[in-house]
Amino acid sequence: MMKDTFVLGIETSCDETAVSIVKNGTEIISNVVSSQIESHKRFGGVVPEIASRHHVEQVTFVLQEALDQAEMTMEDVDCIAVTEGPGLVGALLIGVNAAKALAFAHNKPLVGVHHIAGHIYANRLIHEMTFPLLSLVVSGGHTELVLMKGHGEFEVIGETRDDAAGEAYDKVARTLGLPYPGGPHIDRLAHEGEPVIDLPRAWLEEGSYDFSFSGLKSSVINTLHNAKQKGNEIKPEDLAASFQASVIDVLVTKAKRAVEEYGVGQLLLAGGVAANKGLRETLESTFDSHACELIIPPLSLCTDNAAMIAAAGTILFQQGKRGGLDMNANPGLDLEQF
Repeated sequence: MMKDTFVLGIETSCDETAVSIVKNGTEIISNVVSSQIESHKRFGGVVPEIASRHHVEQVTFVLQEALDQAEMTMEDVDCIAVTEGPGLVGALLIGVNAAKALAFAHNKPLVGVHHIAGHIYANRLIHEMTFPLLSLVVSGGHTELVLMKGHGEFEVIGETRDDAAGEAYDKVARTLGLPYPGGPHIDRLAHEGEPVIDLPRAWLEEGSYDFSFSGLKSSVINTLHNAKQKGNEIKPEDLAASFQASVIDVLVTKAKRAVEEYGVGQLLLAGGVAANKGLRETLESTFDSHACELIIPPLSLCTDNAAMIAAAGTILFQQGKRGGLDMNANPGLDLEQF
């Protein structure tokens, strides 16, 4: 009988301080997240310096809470996994240095995890992954289609050329006078309106799996400004519904085409925007009778958390990969090279 593997994950890439303990890469033992949204809300976005300071203040408390909830000590942990990148460099440094200090003090192996790999592996906490599979990654800073033919193998077949979907949501929300983070507010408003405003879909070159949302964001802003100059009133809920319909149309259409072209058996949804109700509903209806199995993580595993880092870190640990005490924050870490 194989011994169980317990990996402690640390995530501080942006504005959540999180620590989790995961068993065998699939079972959450504890998962603690300290959010900073209230601190950043008045600025309309994440302020890196403030985020870093909060991580310094919170990381030891969150670590102890995760161990307490799991009823474990550091001696019970087999490996420490930490987000190495991408992310805000100052925020990443807090987690990386906390992980290195723990690894050194308790003589534990250390692995650095790619943040997006973590989002993808959040799905393994609810359902086993079967290869080949495709992951639609939709977050604040990333919109990507990632092909996986095995554990730890990532091939980016499509990515955003400008604004990621999450960035576009935040910018449109700001234009509509909605608070940060904008995604949940746009999603809620969209369900109260109708997509009656004609907004562009950036399909790009024929056969391309890349994304572009900058033009859509600009179109929303121009539509509002033009209406204001003419003295016309646009219902915010209709504009939100029209914007969301455009984003979802492109995401789902390209994902479905890629699923069929690459002949994958699973489509995983990953990233913070995976919490979007409209996107989840459209994917579910699109793949309801499709041969490809659709996996969507629960809302708690869509936004940044450390369980996903521990899940991805478990694979690295089992593959014999290790990070040294010279590990540094790597805000430009490449998923394919990782």
